Amino acid sequence: MKQNSGTKKKWTVGDLLSTSTAYWRGCALQAGVRLGLFTLIHDRRMTLIEICNQTSADRRGMEYLLNALSAMGLLTKKSNQYSNTLETLKFLCKESPTYIGHIILHHHHILDGWAQLEEAVQTGAPVAKRSYGEEIERESFLMGMFNLAMGLAPTIAEQINLSGRRRLLDLGGGPGTYAIHFCLANPELSAVIYDRPTTEPFAMKTVKKFNLSERIEFTGGDITTDPVSGGPYDAAWLSHILHSNGPENCQQIIDKTVAALQPGGVIMIHEFILDNSKDGPEFPALFSLNMLINNPAGRSYSEEELTAMLNNSGVKNIKRSPFQGPSDSSILYGTV
Repeated sequence: MKQNSGTKKKWTVGDLLSTSTAYWRGCALQAGVRLGLFTLIHDRRMTLIEICNQTSADRRGMEYLLNALSAMGLLTKKSNQYSNTLETLKFLCKESPTYIGHIILHHHHILDGWAQLEEAVQTGAPVAKRSYGEEIERESFLMGMFNLAMGLAPTIAEQINLSGRRRLLDLGGGPGTYAIHFCLANPELSAVIYDRPTTEPFAMKTVKKFNLSERIEFTGGDITTDPVSGGPYDAAWLSHILHSNGPENCQQIIDKTVAALQPGGVIMIHEFILDNSKDGPEFPALFSLNMLINNPAGRSYSEEELTAMLNNSGVKNIKRSPFQGPSDSSILYGTV
């Protein structure tokens, strides 16, 4: 099992200062997305005046932002005209199928909480944050998760062998991105997306887009309080569900999932997995702080912690997939 992320970084004063001001870059990117600049520019070249006229923005403020985005390499400035790079055209324009602006908006919505991290550390509890409206925040989170999963799901569906499996449980599946791609990769597979009832309209609309309405259904419920219905299943997928819960609830969720599986069924857990020493990799370690700010009990878990939970539920032959996501996400799986 993986124990350590490798040699620790030797910090310089420059490193410390660039890290302390890293939020400047994040805020500039988020402002560009919130103002719709990348979508507005699209595949054109636009002057400062043209952009100000179409955004009703102050000339001085917009000039500074555009120049900063250009300095970051997110825009290209030539002859006082601004254009997107190939990457921003691909990832930050709403018309693009690989748009990730929604998750960037989600990061903006939680920024106020991160500014109060010291309070969360002192109290061990979530902090009060500015509200942007429940619907707006929920949309950016759900769409953000969908956009990120759309980038990962095809690769995961290819790497995880579900050949011969007939019925998949996508627990806490949100828009059902993984259920969709597992079904696309396995024509004999049907699936159930299990999530809160408020997620159903978005999920089934997405399922319909992929012409899978006859093979994928939705069941509403709360995985922390309700039983897992619709079984028995011979495969279960839990993607980024456990980190929103404390260890006791995680064990209960895994117990419920295992109980819904038939003998020989496989359970797969996709998470930001910490080293057993818990001091790396960096993203899962920082993500625990994100949970501290926003959640009363959630955190990242180490491989040995997740393995112990699976063992406690009677799962056997537990292995770690070679898959590694862009934020150090990984997959543990085993059979019942």
